Amino acid sequence: MNLPNKLSLARIILVPFIILFMLPIHIGSFAPEGWNSFICENGMIVAAILFVIASLTDLLDGKIARKYNLITNLGKFLDSLADKMLVISVLIAFVDLNRISSVWVCIIVLREFAVTGMRMLASSKGVVMAAKMIGKIKTVTQMVAISYLMFETILIKIFHAANDSWSVCDITDNVQLVGNILLIICVIMTIISGMDYILKNLDYFKEDK
Repeated sequence: MNLPNKLSLARIILVPFIILFMLPIHIGSFAPEGWNSFICENGMIVAAILFVIASLTDLLDGKIARKYNLITNLGKFLDSLADKMLVISVLIAFVDLNRISSVWVCIIVLREFAVTGMRMLASSKGVVMAAKMIGKIKTVTQMVAISYLMFETILIKIFHAANDSWSVCDITDNVQLVGNILLIICVIMTIISGMDYILKNLDYFKEDK
């Protein structure tokens, strides 16, 4: 396995650890108080750092693959899979934390299912559909929006420390407003990129005669 593929695999491995630090553990009556207290106070910071590291691997694997001619079908598959696992898992965690609406996540998941289905159709005809530029832009907007959402708690503390005359509620509302705008942008790009994939690859829906 070459280096770009190892980076994509590392991104996949990081996903469960990011979720682990985002969400308190509640399994029936089992809820470790010490761990959950740490998660509530500092877990999102750790998760945010891990998410940024995972996002950097997404930037590096493609650059290294193109620079050293290490592009493979496995690499295209792992890169796409890692992006989907990372983004969708974290967004679902934010739904569980009541930070975002499940509607946004449903839109993103439906787009990913549609594009994945098209890739499977193309693959059945011997064609591997690599990520297009608009798809990469979509991924960047998702990574930026999610990174911001993860750092919201830190930003609120920083702004409150900088000017304690501001109420925490006002600071929270303004910080989350920016996060909501970034999320809307990423959802719009998700829809546009999905439509672009479908419209430019309609031939794969035609049955062979």
